[in-house]
Formats: sequence, structure tokens, C-alpha cells
Amino acid sequence: MEEIKIRPMTNRDIPEVVSIENVSYSAPWSRREFYGELNFNRFARYFVVEMNQKIIGYIGSWFFKDFVHITNVAVHPDFRKKGIGTKLMNYIINLAKSRKVKKIVLEVRVSNTIAQRLYKNLGFKVEKVKKEYYPNNKEDAFYMVKVL
Repeated sequence: MEEIKIRPMTNRDIPEVVSIENVSYSAPWSRREFYGELNFNRFARYFVVEMNQKIIGYIGSWFFKDFVHITNVAVHPDFRKKGIGTKLMNYIINLAKSRKVKKIVLEVRVSNTIAQRLYKNLGFKVEKVKKEYYPNNKEDAFYMVKVL
């Protein structure tokens, strides 16, 4: 059986994370952006998921006093539809609950119906539309919230 493990992201993980980011998003984050998050953003909490010691996905978040903002989540295409995204999301949800956070928020492209389904299944609800949220193509985003 394959061993799945979630652990904090380190600088050494950035190249693998960026390669997953590049195959997952039309406007991927750069190495520099991940490095900045890990080293200079005191609110940032990033985690990778490994299968047999290979990084297959990650999740990024900002932990504030009253809420958590999920910044990005991605799973390598070869490992999608296996519950890995749900595991990553639940990891953050449980961490937020343990820290007595009141809600979790995120933005998702209006066109990303697969991610929307995952978030809705986890109890997130669309609170509003953010017009032209994504700078690369001016696509709108759903602002979704899960109250804990």
C-alpha cells in the first residue's frame, strides 16, 4: 500500500511544487513567490502531500486570528481523482479548528467547476463574485466561505 504523508513545505520542496503548479494553473506562481511565502510571510502555512516520498500535491494558506485564507491547492494530474485534494483541504480545516479559527475563505475561478464541487462537498458556500479577479485573463472568481 502506498504511504501518503502531509508535512510542512520547505525551501527544498519548491522546485517540485512549482512543477505541479505549472501543470495545474494558467497563471502559475513562480519559485520566487513560493520562496517569499515560506520565508517572509509570517501568516503563511504551506504543506506538501507525499506518496512514497514523492511530492504529489500541496496546499497554501494564510492563518490569521479569526480566519484562514486558502491561497492555492494543487495535485499532480497523475494523482487526481484519488481524494488527495480532499485530504489536503481536510488537513487545513482540522488545523484551523484546532486553532479556534472561525472560518476559512478562498477564491476559485468561475470556470473551475471541479474545484468548486470539492469545496462545496467540504461545506464551502459561495458568498460573492469577485469581478475580473484573475489578472492573466480577467476571469471572475467565486469567493467561498466555510464557517467552522
